[in-house]
Amino acid sequence: MAELKSVTDASFEQDVLKSDKPVLVDFWAAWCGPCRQIAPSLEAIAAEHGEQIEVVKLNIDENPETAAKYGVMSIPTLNVYQGGEVAKTIVGAKPKAAIVRDLDEFIGEGAKG
Repeated sequence: MAELKSVTDASFEQDVLKSDKPVLVDFWAAWCGPCRQIAPSLEAIAAEHGEQIEVVKLNIDENPETAAKYGVMSIPTLNVYQGGEVAKTIVGAKPKAAIVRDLDEFIGEGAKG
C-alpha cells in the first residue's frame, strides 16, 4: 500500500482547500492507537478510490493550528473537504466498509469495503 501524503499547517490551504476533487483528511497522532488501526483502511481507500477522492493525513501534534481551526477535539477525525469547506466529518475508528459507506456520496459507486 502506498503511504498517504502528509499535509501540514503550511500546506493545508494549497493541498486541501484548493484541490479540484474532494480531499479526506485524517487528523491523527503517532500515540493514537485507533489512528494506527484505521491507517491501512485509509491507504486501501486511497488506492481504490484515488480517482474520486484524495486521502491525506495531518499529524495534530506537529500541526496544531489546522486541527484547532477545524475544531478537531478527538482523533481519529476524518474530514472531507470539498470546494474549500468541510463537507463531512467522521469521528472515531471504524472498519473500512463503514468508512467507504460514509464516503459514498464522494466516491459514488456504492462501493463495498
